Amino acid sequence: MKIVVAIKQVPARDSQLRIASSGKWIEDADLSYEINEPDAYALEEALQLKEKHGGEVVVICAGPERASQTIREALAKGADRALHVELEGSAMLDPLAMARLLAAALKPEAADLILTGLQSDDLGYGQTGVILAELLGLPHGTIIMQVEKQNGGIRVKRELEEGWFQNVEMPLPALLTIQSGINKLRYATLMGIKKAKTKEIKRLSPAELAPALPPARITLDRVYLPERAKRTQLFEGDPKQAAAQLVEKLKFEARVL
Repeated sequence: MKIVVAIKQVPARDSQLRIASSGKWIEDADLSYEINEPDAYALEEALQLKEKHGGEVVVICAGPERASQTIREALAKGADRALHVELEGSAMLDPLAMARLLAAALKPEAADLILTGLQSDDLGYGQTGVILAELLGLPHGTIIMQVEKQNGGIRVKRELEEGWFQNVEMPLPALLTIQSGINKLRYATLMGIKKAKTKEIKRLSPAELAPALPPARITLDRVYLPERAKRTQLFEGDPKQAAAQLVEKLKFEARVL
């Protein structure tokens, strides 16, 4: 079984973020980077399926040259080879444009199963995987918490609301978006890091994949840190009326009750 995992490089959680002078993105030159967390769980699920059923795990990442660091990390954990769509300014692409690039790169792979993370930690996009499935003409499942291979297909467990789950049987090939926490992440071993240096990374350019890529439908107008403001409000009336007003504020504005 060939499994392809789409991963994204995002700033590490402990990075000190500063807004760029343009106001449209962050200063990223000196940041440290890591695999997008939901994508890391997708990779781990692919590796566990490979260990149980055999096959090949291929990772694909669209990003600048520095994304090779993230790709090497995935290879060190056990992926067999990688595709790197060398793309500057990938944060400026909306989910549709990104999915079109990934679809063009993945069609020749003819994967049995494609896994993506549920959403990106940096921009919060959660539509890329679903759009990718549509472009490739594949059945898909979202918010996946468990994957079991069956004869001719798979059985997946989807997380719904308020503690409910849904079990669905799907044919292969298919695409799944993986929820964080589906498994326990592994660390790259010293041997894995050494082997990663010899594994294939195929480099692709956006021009050859999608020469007529349409303009983005979503644009970033401004990026800014949360603005802090202090305000005092006095409640009028007797203590009972003031308490009722306070509870209403806490419920519907502060949303802490």
